[in-house]
Amino acid sequence: MRLLAASVLSVLVLAVAGCSDDETMTRYLVCESTYALCTTARCAPIEEGEETVFCDCAVKTGFSVGSTPCHEPIDTPEGKQVVSRYFPVKTYAACTNDRPWAWCFDRPCIVDPADPTRAVCACNIVRDDGPYVMVTESYSDTTCTTGLYSSARVRDLKRTTEFLKSSKELKPFALKQVGG
Repeated sequence: MRLLAASVLSVLVLAVAGCSDDETMTRYLVCESTYALCTTARCAPIEEGEETVFCDCAVKTGFSVGSTPCHEPIDTPEGKQVVSRYFPVKTYAACTNDRPWAWCFDRPCIVDPADPTRAVCACNIVRDDGPYVMVTESYSDTTCTTGLYSSARVRDLKRTTEFLKSSKELKPFALKQVGG
């Protein structure tokens, strides 16, 4: 994974640096495609002090939500490129500490040629931006304090869930907050 991550850095960092979080939340689109699902992705820092991390995401095919139109995987010199999109979650913990997390929504990802069910996505590190989501079915003392994961702000989760209530193709689950 480290070699794949290093080879795609130049392609992905430019796309990550070009979008602010608030810009990506202005509109939502539901469509069907192959995409990266980073909802529970574990991430690793690229280099000390960097504001971008690589996250290990699942590759899925079906309906999802993003702020850009769906497209088929794109062949690039680094490999097949897909976009990280959202699929509804059922349960989450709302974390209110200042632990950093990774913003992967609508980010470009390179499918792992050795395992096409996985993709490496370059995501921005976020800190101190209000309560954030940890997708989990149960809460423990370490839920909001261990590791670096892909996440979203609680307000964005709720906004997306509201949007999906009017979708014909992809309905949200009733959200359940655990712990906290």
